[in-house]
Amino acid sequence: MEQQLIYEICGWIASISMILGYLPQAIETIRTRNTEGIALPTFLMMGLGALCFMLQGLLHKPDILWALFITNLITTVCSLIVFSIKVYNDYFRKKQS
Repeated sequence: MEQQLIYEICGWIASISMILGYLPQAIETIRTRNTEGIALPTFLMMGLGALCFMLQGLLHKPDILWALFITNLITTVCSLIVFSIKVYNDYFRKKQS
């Protein structure tokens, strides 16, 4: 029982750390629309990885791994937002200029 509790606590600490690592970049990008220092392939791969981890947490049997699912749901959404703004800035704004 004690080992399971440590396992769960480590999972939630990792989740909170990952979310707090992603949110500042996403918030700053949404607020300023500045994507100059963001590498498009990086956010594409990070988003894909988060999506796969989200699915892994959701599909885990016999129980859903909630920490893994929730963390990667949030990071997938953040990655999608940043990726979308980056694509818009890099491709559609250049066409307007």
